Amino acid sequence: MKFDIFVAGPAFQAGRYGAACGTICKVIKEKFNVPVISSMHEENPGVEMFKKDMYILKGGKSAAKMRDDIKAISSLGNKILNSEEISGADKEGYYERGIRHQVFREDQKPASDRVVEMLIKKLNNEHFETELKIPVLDRVAIAPAIKDLSKSNIAVVNTGGIVPIDNPDRIQSASATRWGRYDIKGIDDLKGGVYKTIHAGFDPAAADADPDVIVPIDALRAYEKENKIGKLHDYFYSTVGTGTTQAEAARMAKEMIPYLREDNVDGIILVST
Repeated sequence: MKFDIFVAGPAFQAGRYGAACGTICKVIKEKFNVPVISSMHEENPGVEMFKKDMYILKGGKSAAKMRDDIKAISSLGNKILNSEEISGADKEGYYERGIRHQVFREDQKPASDRVVEMLIKKLNNEHFETELKIPVLDRVAIAPAIKDLSKSNIAVVNTGGIVPIDNPDRIQSASATRWGRYDIKGIDDLKGGVYKTIHAGFDPAAADADPDVIVPIDALRAYEKENKIGKLHDYFYSTVGTGTTQAEAARMAKEMIPYLREDNVDGIILVST
């Protein structure tokens, strides 16, 4: 089978359709090494799931915008097929992918001049466009102290990349966008050869030999038997911290929280490296 480009969508605001389009596009891109394009409304969860993996154009909410969405897909697709330069997200109409490229300005104006012009506009309350958007950092309130650890349900979350030996969730070794949840019911410690680390930021030898040095299941089971903690949660949660953005970390945390609440977890031990 030979083809030059693959398009899925528009997916509009339909979440399942967005997830399906993104999944299919990603598989096609990885298997056939061809460019892929989709189109989704900004509220479609597929945008956050797949915007870093492909071009997802900003689409309409419903099929009423089908004509406009198809036109935008065709325009970008033709540029790709003709090997034309693909401009930034704002100009081309796709969602930002977090990728920065070096470009040469036609006016050849140096950065020192541009930044002074922006500063003057800002001081005069005039409109200007920044060349580097600074992320807005959320402030997280400090959680209240646990009153009685001996009656508490404690979970372990780690950013040291401890996973089953086959890494079933395909968590990346750096700049992670994926996480995993692994059953430890009846397990008193994590064995080397059964679990390993996929973290790219440190020598894995010690963690591969004894994964408990990152996720201390053995010590926590001992605390559980000694009634120092009430219960160890039946799963541990894992991702990789090196290079992972705050936005991705926050998203993954929000995805983990429902599982922790479902089991009435009282506290979390967050283990790094």
